[in-house]
Amino acid sequence: MQAAKQNPNATGGAGVLNCLLHGQLSAVETYDRAMERCEDQHVLADLHTIREEHARAVLLLRERAARFGGEPVEGVEPWGAFAALVKDTAEILGPAPLLSALRQGEEHAANEHEDALKKEDVDPECKNLIRTTLLPECRNHVAKLNRLMGGM
Repeated sequence: MQAAKQNPNATGGAGVLNCLLHGQLSAVETYDRAMERCEDQHVLADLHTIREEHARAVLLLRERAARFGGEPVEGVEPWGAFAALVKDTAEILGPAPLLSALRQGEEHAANEHEDALKKEDVDPECKNLIRTTLLPECRNHVAKLNRLMGGM
């Protein structure tokens, strides 16, 4: 994982925001790759929706990290569980393992967002973004992936 670059004098929790940005960039990359491996049109539509929500979060976090003195991170790899699944299997056997790996990534992201809310150096405006937008989206993604897995 690429270390988040930041200004040592940054305020507002730019380092925390950059960490969350890194996770969102990884999510976009992960969903791009997952959609390449999925043939179920119903699942693809939901994956595309989730991917677009992560892409919007990238824009929000880049803007806020820069505003608070951070240098937004670039270039990331897919989430670990997904990358391991793809590496270990030449072909994914149906969408269930794919959805499970995506859910694991979303759960990890939700935990990172919850941890960010506990940090004192994160600006209240950024905490509000996390609390009202980013964390609820992660939780909704987990629920959506669970529903998709339940329909398998």
